[in-house]
This record gives sequence, structure tokens and C-alpha cells, in this order.
Amino acid sequence: SMEKIDNVTGFIFRGLFQNREVEEVSFVAFSFFYTVILLGNLLIMLTIFMGNLLKTPMYFFLNSLSFVDICFSSVTAPKMIVDLLVENKTISFEGCMLQVFGVHFFGGTEIFILIVMAYDRYVAICKPLHYVTIMDRERCSKILLGTWVSGFFHSIIQVALVVHLTFCGPNEIDHYFCDVRPILKLACTNTYIISAIVTANSGTITLGSFVFLLISYSVILVSLRKQSAEGRRKALSTCGAHIAVVIIFFGPCVFTYMRPNVTFSEDKMVAVFYTIITPMLNPMIYTLRNAEVKNAMKKLWGKRCFGPVGNILE
Repeated sequence: SMEKIDNVTGFIFRGLFQNREVEEVSFVAFSFFYTVILLGNLLIMLTIFMGNLLKTPMYFFLNSLSFVDICFSSVTAPKMIVDLLVENKTISFEGCMLQVFGVHFFGGTEIFILIVMAYDRYVAICKPLHYVTIMDRERCSKILLGTWVSGFFHSIIQVALVVHLTFCGPNEIDHYFCDVRPILKLACTNTYIISAIVTANSGTITLGSFVFLLISYSVILVSLRKQSAEGRRKALSTCGAHIAVVIIFFGPCVFTYMRPNVTFSEDKMVAVFYTIITPMLNPMIYTLRNAEVKNAMKKLWGKRCFGPVGNILE
């Protein structure tokens, strides 16, 4: 693998925009988005942790989703934000491979956690009497470990497909982070088979999960007819939040990974959705639609920040 180092030791990103003014405005916007991602998700994790909500499976998984969102966006956002201010947006070969690994590791894990959260809602709504036994603490921990291990394997496959390729220039990636598709375009060898494997691997995971999630939520919504009006309202509000996240996250992913090896100029803008917008919306969607989290926040942060005023909030 030494010859590849002689040829191309790093890559240059074209970045999101080719316009200085737009880049400066975007720098402010994306810095704000990234701050919201960090603070919003940390706030949820702290609330769940300090409000003793970790015992309930739904919040146990929501806590992990927030953690994954922070990691997932941190793989691409900080570099992209800094790059908006510099002329030469370079990345080393190793850094590039690390980004491919991170995007697919945390992205894959996020997909599997969303599936687990759908399963959790399904058990809670369709098998309420067995919920406590089915989703006991030990099983939840095993399931969660499974999501991380699955994400790791998915990611290792992606990296293994590109790490051994030869790059002899040009080395400009038409993107703002390293992903398999844009890198394959720069390889000096025929990548037809590799790109077919990439489409099969990422495409199957994204489309398969998306279809699975839509079916699960349909089953849940159908079974809600048997519930009382109050139970239906609560379940709908939680599931509505989940469905919103699934569509915002998976729509762009399916668009990106489900097609043969063609790269569109829109790919970069589409990627902004699942690398930045979704991790930012998750905390908002899950907390605004969720009375328990809101109450826990009022209790915790109300008392801490506003003293006696906090008590009025309750």
C-alpha cells in the first residue's frame, strides 16, 4: 500500500459553496446549528440521567440517540465549518479514511437505534402487559450493544472497500466530507464492482431499515384503534415524533445510497440534512412532543436556574 502514499497523500474538498460571501454567511449558520446540536443533545442526556428516566427503555435508547447524534455530526461538522473560512480545504489520506469510518459507524448505529426505538414503541403499545418483561434492563443493554456492533461492522466494510485503492490524482473531492462514493470517483482503478458492493451494503441498510420502520409504525398506528382516547393521544404524539425523525433522516440517505454510481451536485446539500439538520432536530422533536421529558426538564432546570420561580413552573 506504499505506492498510494507516493501518489496522493491527501485530498482537497470542493466544499459546499464556491462563493466567498455565501461561505461566510454559512459559517455563522452552521456554527449556530452545531452549537444547537451539542447543547440540545447534552441537555437531553443530562435530563434523562438526572431525572432518573434511564430506567425506562424509551429514554435509555433516546439517551443513546442523543449521544450518537453528537458523535455523528462531530465527524463532519467542525471540519466543514472551519473549511468555510479557508481557501484550501485539505484532508490527509488517514483523516479521510477516519471520516468514512466515523460517518458510517455513527450513521449506521443511529439507523439501528431508530429501529430499536420503533420496536420499543411497538412492544409498549401492542403488548403493554408484557412490556416490562420483554424490555427488561439486561435485554435493553444487549440490544444497545448490538446496535453499536452492527454500526461498527457496517463501517469496517465501507472502509475496507476504499482503503486499499490507488489514487494518482486528481485529488479534489466534490463534497465537504469523505464518503465512499466521491472517493471512488478519484481512484485510478476500475471501481465498478466496489461501487456495486457499496450500493448493495449502504443501500440495503438504508432502504431496508426505512421500509421496516414505515411498516412498524403502520402496525402501531393500526393497533391504536383499540386504545382509549387518552392512550391513543399519548401514543400518537410519541410515534408522530419518531416518524418525523425517520422521514427527515432516511429520505436523504435513501436518495444518496440507493442508486448506481452517479454523483449529483445536489448530493452535498442532501448530505447536510442527515449530517447536520437531523442531529439538530432530534432533540427538538423528541422533547417538544414529549410531556415526560418536558416535565423532567422543568423540575430539574426550573429548580436549579430559577429557584422559587421553578416551583411555579410546575
